[in-house]
Amino acid sequence: MGKVTGFMEYERLEEGYAPVAERVKHYKEFVIGLKADEAKVQGARCMDCGTPFCNNGCPVNNIIPDFNDLVYRGDWKNAWHTLDSTNNFPEFTGRICPAPCEAACTLNVNDDAVGIKSIEHAIIDRAWTEGWVVPRPPKAKTGKKVAVVGSGPAGMAAAQQLARAGHDVTLFEKNDAVGGLLRYGIPDFKLEKSHIDRRVEQMKAEGVSFRTGVLVGHLPEGSKVTNWAKEIVAPDELKAAFDAVLLTGGAEQSRDLPVPGRDLDGIHFAMEFLPQQNKVNAGGKVKGQISASGKHVIVIGGGDTGSDCVGTSNRHGAKSVVQFELLPMPPEQENKPLVWPYWPIKLRTSSSHEEGCQREFAIATKEFIGEKGKVTALKTVRVEWQGGKMTEVAGSEQVLPADLVLLAMGFVSPVGSILEAFGVEKDARGNARAGVDADTGYRTSVDKVFAAGDMRRGQSLVVWAIREGRQAAQAVDKYLMGASDLPR
Repeated sequence: MGKVTGFMEYERLEEGYAPVAERVKHYKEFVIGLKADEAKVQGARCMDCGTPFCNNGCPVNNIIPDFNDLVYRGDWKNAWHTLDSTNNFPEFTGRICPAPCEAACTLNVNDDAVGIKSIEHAIIDRAWTEGWVVPRPPKAKTGKKVAVVGSGPAGMAAAQQLARAGHDVTLFEKNDAVGGLLRYGIPDFKLEKSHIDRRVEQMKAEGVSFRTGVLVGHLPEGSKVTNWAKEIVAPDELKAAFDAVLLTGGAEQSRDLPVPGRDLDGIHFAMEFLPQQNKVNAGGKVKGQISASGKHVIVIGGGDTGSDCVGTSNRHGAKSVVQFELLPMPPEQENKPLVWPYWPIKLRTSSSHEEGCQREFAIATKEFIGEKGKVTALKTVRVEWQGGKMTEVAGSEQVLPADLVLLAMGFVSPVGSILEAFGVEKDARGNARAGVDADTGYRTSVDKVFAAGDMRRGQSLVVWAIREGRQAAQAVDKYLMGASDLPR
């Protein structure tokens, strides 16, 4: 694949970024993708390794060596067809996927991995520019009706696959626009929403109907989950009106931090803060928008969501930004012989960190301190980890100023009340109980109700959501028709 000696001749080339001083002034994407000749060189680095671990490292099983080789040879259109055969939305994964395929790259054993994600990004952007991405409506209709609840990447992938199989698909979304957490959760500077909009237009042309602003079921009183619904539909209505229902909502139940002072004003979940900015960027209005402008911001949680809060706070004009991580600082370089081809634990510095952020590791919050009902500081303590257990370091307490605290510690489950409204059995983690085997895969305990994506597996990656949506679509199609030609 690629050039036989390419991996010895060429080095990995990273995508570029616009300068920090320029990009923090706006919310638009700032990644500078590879030019055609640069992508060709990266494709040339793909080895003829015999067993391409990258395929299994990728949850949608992209045929990576093939499209790398096609890009190297300048056959961009067939590279696009190869990528499109396994991934409905490469423009999403090419921007926000952490690229487990690259961790599994054979070259990554003792060198820098092939820039697979950057090649994927280049392929899909060229495909849109050249007009190769077109609607693919079904040749015949089946007369079957399917409701897909939740319009994130799992719901979008499932809806598109089912529509192409000839079913009448209606996609329900509680907020005012399609995309789920892609729309209201991922900052625009990582994923501009025009990428979602043009996929929606493609899906409409393929026969998918969209109902936005519709909440199926109910949210518990006082829920902090983003909900801009103007209409409520009962689950029984869907079960009566459709031949199958597929639940693909996100894992939107944020993990809380129940320490003294949690009820002070100025402490918010990341998924209160980030969706509001997405809404404003789209020209909407948010009453009482949470602002980081001129504030000492502390982000609790060291993952991608926390990083998104850092980048957004910097764009607001925060006075300072500090990010907490409970675990110790990981090594800058993983032990490759020990962890390859699996996802390694190592220090990851995002573009948001580079824009300005103090990172604190092995630190826990003991108490929120406030005045007149508003948070003004945090009391913290350093921690040590031994044998998987955390202990506090005596005498390490500190008090740090904080006008805004953003909780970005991950998600515990999908919203339980939605599953309960359908009567779906839950697993020990609060997700919909549904297997993935070829015969009964993605079926829940309720007749003709299926579940996929975060709703079934819990918080995960966009690429896993697309995989689950595609596989669930095949399961629903098989349930309705007795057999299915959709790829699993």
